[in-house]
Amino acid sequence: MNIFRLAGDMTHLFSVLVLLLKIYATKSCSGISLKTQELYALVFLTRYLDLLTDFISVYNSVMKVVFISTSIAIVWCMKYHPLMRRTYDKDQDTFRHYILVGGSFIVALFFHDRFTFREVFWAFSIYLEAVAILPQLVLLQRSRNVDNLTGQYVFFLGAYRAFYLLNWIYRYFREDHYSHWIPWIAGLVQTALYADFFYYYFVSWKNNAKLQLPA
Repeated sequence: MNIFRLAGDMTHLFSVLVLLLKIYATKSCSGISLKTQELYALVFLTRYLDLLTDFISVYNSVMKVVFISTSIAIVWCMKYHPLMRRTYDKDQDTFRHYILVGGSFIVALFFHDRFTFREVFWAFSIYLEAVAILPQLVLLQRSRNVDNLTGQYVFFLGAYRAFYLLNWIYRYFREDHYSHWIPWIAGLVQTALYADFFYYYFVSWKNNAKLQLPA
């Protein structure tokens, strides 16, 4: 554990709290991509297969449970809550996310640390997380006007990955034989996908204006 890893975990957790606040405070999931939330639920379920078999620390186990439970709760709320599901922008959230699932699984079959059930699904979760934000970014571009809480959710989600990049750089120089090329490459791809959003987010913050993305 180092300051960059802790900052990444806390930023990730904060992004989830912001999303939950947006949904329950506004009684609306408008502007939120259900498909991205489904992808994240799949990411956590396949990454944390070791939850019931391996114990690392209380902190590690608690964070795993939090991310799995909140992602499933958000998906359930958007699909089945009698009030929330009416506010979901289904007509604009049309990204074919199953392509991302299939593509990530195929890549994981060929590029993994060890060809075991758990390791292949771990690699799959890493690849899928790298592109899981795409349906959300496409939805925001289509709606153009982004409300404050949704914008903050996406910003903190991107910041979490940026902190993890710093964590990997820190560990590379501080730890002997530290090399994890799968999350490194996937993390760079994921951070790059946020670049355009970050630019418009900072422009709107600098000008104290409502966040708007180009069509």
